[in-house]
Amino acid sequence: MGGGDGTGEERSGAARRRFAEAAREDRPDLALLCLLIGAEATTRGSLRRGRDIGDTTGETGGTRGTEGTGNAAGAARGAGPDPVDEEAAVDRLVDEGQAELDRLAGLLPFRRGRAPAEWAAALGRTLGRELGFGGSAPDYRRLESSLLPEVLRRRRGLPILLSVVWTEVARRAGAPVYGVALPGHFVVGFGDPAGAHVLADPFGGGTQLGEEELAVMVAGATGGSPLSAAALRPAGPLETVLRILNNIRAWAAPRPERSGVRLWAVELSLLLPHHPGRLRFERAQLLVERGHFLRGAREMEEYADVVAAMEPNAAENVRRAARAARARLN
Repeated sequence: MGGGDGTGEERSGAARRRFAEAAREDRPDLALLCLLIGAEATTRGSLRRGRDIGDTTGETGGTRGTEGTGNAAGAARGAGPDPVDEEAAVDRLVDEGQAELDRLAGLLPFRRGRAPAEWAAALGRTLGRELGFGGSAPDYRRLESSLLPEVLRRRRGLPILLSVVWTEVARRAGAPVYGVALPGHFVVGFGDPAGAHVLADPFGGGTQLGEEELAVMVAGATGGSPLSAAALRPAGPLETVLRILNNIRAWAAPRPERSGVRLWAVELSLLLPHHPGRLRFERAQLLVERGHFLRGAREMEEYADVVAAMEPNAAENVRRAARAARARLN
């Protein structure tokens, strides 16, 4: 990649602007934020037409190392689609996603006064058994498993995205529902978190989880740590969205050809009101990796200034990395 300092990485599109606004609402809309993550992936050219390009084992078509085709590819290279067209595309994707969640909620048989276990059973029957929402090991290898529009289309995804589908469908149907961010595995709760409630696993098609199943699940993810009360608290929308973006970053990290995906996931995370400060350094590193040496170096130096008072050694290491980035222009 060339050593220039182009502006392609700085483009702020319709999905990103709406994401920033939605994240700062008094009551953030989880479905909207997740749909906007999907819109960002689409407008950045991170999906091939109809298929994710992340799993390069031969499962999907196309050429490894490219970021998309058509207008989407232009967006990934910094040219971007026409702003009016992009705005319309984002609106369409969000409207279609919200409409599909409404439609799925309408498929739940109406019944007054459902107990928590009955709500869990109803969602498991409709979404899990009848419609086939669920997941398996191969879904962890696909970027689209972390994108709500694609999960709604394919009915496959990671535990956290399937849990988003369940909570949003159940909420629309009037259920007392919430997400639970267990270590390594997101699930859904029905009822009162501090009282009578049940937990279900959308990734497993809606299996209801007793204490023994929960303990085994948590122990497997943590290497044997016991289940704590804190792990069972409801997860807020912004906490859930940050975890989704962390998953996308983790997916892209071992795939150097997908550094663009990792970059926009970092940049969306930075738009959240609360996020790890070190993400600023990660963004700077990614800019350098993608050939934007000057901008990356400047952002490293800005980050070093912020952390210098508390972590002087770390700040000096960051400044050293900034000098190395600038030297790559010579």
